Amino acid sequence: MPHEEKHYALDVLRDAGEKAAVSVSEMASLREKLDAYIEKDRKRAKNIHTALKKQKAELVSSLSEMPLPLLEAGMEELSAYALKLISSVKAFQVMTPDYSKLEGAVKNLISQLPCNNSTVSAAVIGRLMNRVKMGYYPTDLEHLAHIRRAVSFPQGITANLLDPCCGRGLALAALGEGADCATYGVEIDEGRAEDALSRLTRVGFGSYFHSHVSCGAFHAMLLNPPYLSMLSEHGGRYRGEKKFLAEAFPHLMAGGLLIYIIPYYRLTQDVCRVLCENFRDITVWKFYGEEFARFRQIAVMGVRKEREKCGGADGQLAALAYDMDFVPALSEIPDGRYALPEQKKTVSVFKGAKFNKAELAAQLAASQGFARLFEKNSIDAMEKRPLLPLGIGQIGLVGGSGLINGLVDCGVPHIIKGRIVKETRIRQEVGLNAAGESVTTIYETNVNKMVFNVLTPEGFRSLS
Repeated sequence: MPHEEKHYALDVLRDAGEKAAVSVSEMASLREKLDAYIEKDRKRAKNIHTALKKQKAELVSSLSEMPLPLLEAGMEELSAYALKLISSVKAFQVMTPDYSKLEGAVKNLISQLPCNNSTVSAAVIGRLMNRVKMGYYPTDLEHLAHIRRAVSFPQGITANLLDPCCGRGLALAALGEGADCATYGVEIDEGRAEDALSRLTRVGFGSYFHSHVSCGAFHAMLLNPPYLSMLSEHGGRYRGEKKFLAEAFPHLMAGGLLIYIIPYYRLTQDVCRVLCENFRDITVWKFYGEEFARFRQIAVMGVRKEREKCGGADGQLAALAYDMDFVPALSEIPDGRYALPEQKKTVSVFKGAKFNKAELAAQLAASQGFARLFEKNSIDAMEKRPLLPLGIGQIGLVGGSGLINGLVDCGVPHIIKGRIVKETRIRQEVGLNAAGESVTTIYETNVNKMVFNVLTPEGFRSLS
């Protein structure tokens, strides 16, 4: 994995710090210009005032990108300081004559960002390395048991469950344990995918983003994506957990349940906007004990709805990431909190990005195509009798084809074998040439000759 992907939080802080430094410096410069034009050029002053407010909004935006990456880096105190500074900047009056305190506070925050130190502390690097863990966080089965008891499966219907990054299939198998369900998983690591074959109904090999899966066909989706920065085909960068969410949720049917497991510091407002626009009855539950201390994970659960504007709900949901004390533990989730839709659906399309020999073998075993093919061959092998006696020419054709080779069980048992041999026939014609002399012309003709070899109790006979 490239180094920059492992420390994506540092890249975010570096970019946010640079933008914040530019914005606060530009605000101070615009404020000085405003004093110079406020009396002599009111129109120019109004434009400067508008630009000043725009720079303030950009400063707030840049500062707002810092608290969650700071939490990811384990710098809780600096994250809290950033939140307080954001509130102060929002309340700051742009007509304030002296900007020195504002500049000092912003520059103080920027100077403490780990990306701006000449040497990033080993503790910060260690925390980031531990939380990346190559992007693979298998869901703890103890916590999964709480999620399982919160899900009510429909009666008399096979529920379709999907995990777009299923790992070894342990979590999805545990989610469907004891219920009438079909489990579908996609896994990019071939070793883990092969292991998942023994636990799940179907497993697609390769990247989920290059797989083909039916939309609107699943009753529930367990999504515990890798928490990595990824490069797009055009060289841009995107968050893995957000891309998985945005592209995978259409596989859920209306009323289908999403179980989205991410670290709480990845509950950013853009992620919350996707959730609030496409899901209702959203609840957030944090992992507990040592598991939360290690990975800071939460489970976001919601029911799919028709897309609609979320208003301010995304901001309220994102605010939970800054105060985990108000988020209940997953152990407190009520039994049967979410009921899966009572709707029968068929997963008509499910194909991984890579060729899967085991999947092909299972499909061939279930296919009736070969059975029909062999059934046709068995018909050809059946004994057949003509409706009328065969003519001499037909007998020759049948004998030459080999269909009557072998034992003829009748009143006089015998073994017959037919074959066709090449034979050259010669004939002569006598005539006169132009001089009146006698001339003999010889003609050779190649013909097929039918020969029957017959073995009888009285001896061998050859018929032609």
